[in-house]
Amino acid sequence: MQVVATGTLVFLIIGGVGVGVLAVALLGAGLLHIGHPDVDGPVSVEAVAGFTGAFGFGAAIVNELLGGRTPGMVAAAAAGGVLAAVPTAWLAVRLTRAARDMRTDPTPTRDDLVGAIGLVVTPVPTGGYGEVRVRVAGQPVKLNARADKPIPVGARVFVVNALSETSVHVETY
Repeated sequence: MQVVATGTLVFLIIGGVGVGVLAVALLGAGLLHIGHPDVDGPVSVEAVAGFTGAFGFGAAIVNELLGGRTPGMVAAAAAGGVLAAVPTAWLAVRLTRAARDMRTDPTPTRDDLVGAIGLVVTPVPTGGYGEVRVRVAGQPVKLNARADKPIPVGARVFVVNALSETSVHVETY
């Protein structure tokens, strides 16, 4: 049975704590809404967690490679852990900043339905609802449709009014 050096065990625990903090930072803040979103300050929690995890695991690897049983070898392993941790923390800062500052398109609303052109997929009777397929923000959307006069399947239509998020008033195009 092979015995793990005490220094390696300590470094593995430090790495595990870093991974745990990273999991809480990513999942806790995003999914569980733990903490305030602007609480990070000058150094993000993700950067600290990345540094801690890389330091712990990097130092454990170096300690095992050196056979670190003396304080000098454990110190050299810690230096190796720092060499692994600095680029990892820098990368964590860059990636989290890029994800946080990523531009996205606004979510389409019912106002975006007005003016859309589409096709009737279920006949639209007078005074009742049929179905139309239109494109909103490049995506096909199937909506309930009303019209002032009956419109057959396959007819091209123009959305005049959005009655709700899922129903529209149309006219033939």
